[in-house]
Amino acid sequence: MMKKIYLSALAFISIVLFSGGINAQECEEEVQDLRGKMEPWKKGAWETGEYRNLFLEAGYSQAEIDAKIQKAYYDVFEGPDRVYFEVEDSLAYVSDLKNKDARTEGLSYGLMVAVQFDKKEVFDRLWRWTKKYMQHQEGPGEAYFAWSVDPKTGKHNAEGSASDGELYFVTALLFASNRWGNDTGIDYYGEARRILDEMWSKDGTEGVRNVINIEHKQINFVPHDGGYDWTDPSYHVPAFFEVWAEYANDGHGEFYRAVADTARVFLHRTTHPKTGLTPDYAEFNGEPHSRGRMGDAFRYDSWRVPMNIAMDYSWYAKDIEWQQEYANRFQKFLYCEGIETYVDQYNIDGSTPEWILPAGGYQKLRHSLGLISTAGAASLMATHPKGWKFVDEVWEAKLEPYEDGYFDPYFDGLLYLFSLMHLSGNYQIITPQANQPGQ
Repeated sequence: MMKKIYLSALAFISIVLFSGGINAQECEEEVQDLRGKMEPWKKGAWETGEYRNLFLEAGYSQAEIDAKIQKAYYDVFEGPDRVYFEVEDSLAYVSDLKNKDARTEGLSYGLMVAVQFDKKEVFDRLWRWTKKYMQHQEGPGEAYFAWSVDPKTGKHNAEGSASDGELYFVTALLFASNRWGNDTGIDYYGEARRILDEMWSKDGTEGVRNVINIEHKQINFVPHDGGYDWTDPSYHVPAFFEVWAEYANDGHGEFYRAVADTARVFLHRTTHPKTGLTPDYAEFNGEPHSRGRMGDAFRYDSWRVPMNIAMDYSWYAKDIEWQQEYANRFQKFLYCEGIETYVDQYNIDGSTPEWILPAGGYQKLRHSLGLISTAGAASLMATHPKGWKFVDEVWEAKLEPYEDGYFDPYFDGLLYLFSLMHLSGNYQIITPQANQPGQ
């Protein structure tokens, strides 16, 4: 493996003592690495058909990379601490174990993992469970999904939807249609179109609306009155709307492309100009949306933003200049906080929140695997040498309990797996050609 050259601990301490702290420029100058400056690709996979394997560029062998990804999949889907559970004859669900429920977030993530890994049986089991226990089959919310369900009884903990669930469900189903066709037991394209067609029919009856705010051309927090007029930055996944534009064939392709472009502009506005941090909730102009005391800070939802932007860079490369600058800015902030010690919640200006959002019975700041993972994915678009350090941090990370006993194989585990896939070139646009013989 390549050797890296870093400043000694003594030199680092000297910088802190004599400068009174670490400013952004000094943090930039601290890292020296034989791998040199990172050179992100200039074209996206949609144009080239190629995906960057940043682990391989970083000096890790392909055999090591394959083994690490296989272990991560095993841990999340098959091992003793798995979050995937097969039930009945042909169903399965993904559970947020710490909250003791099944969420549209987790089911849709599970579907995306399954189609990316070409695991049709896993995908089909998850979709059958989702359709049976989550999807509304009639009424104003028809074809939408109850965002939280008790996996033991199938009872809905909430009837309303979360817009990111529908976003992932449609994209995963379109990919499944491209990969496996629609005549092997499930009409994946038909299922995706049903969600989209019903989405466009929502007119506010009983407060149910489109997943996309039509006026603002932005995905909303929830497709219901009360959440239709603001958003969650981590729901803005421009790459997925590009996929809809290409494969949904529902007559709204140009609108979806406009939503993708608007999402890119929104991300410019909602990322802090110095830290790159985003609030968990935001107005459509990018300003923080304070919902109680949790929405205006960088917390768990926001972890996903750097991974989403990296995906858009990797797949479509339509905003590369800003995205490179964003990755450098975001990683620089975390590096200055301490590459091995930065925490998982901040005010967007980088200060410590007065109130810490609890998780799994714990209310504390920690150096969380989920954020380590997505911060590493940002290296796909970074240009500074410290980007290699973030790749190494993901490589060295482990899905295991923290020292205090807290363990989240669900959110930490899925973001870790997604980021391994991105950094190894295994999170891809699945085109119809993937289902043709000889491809």
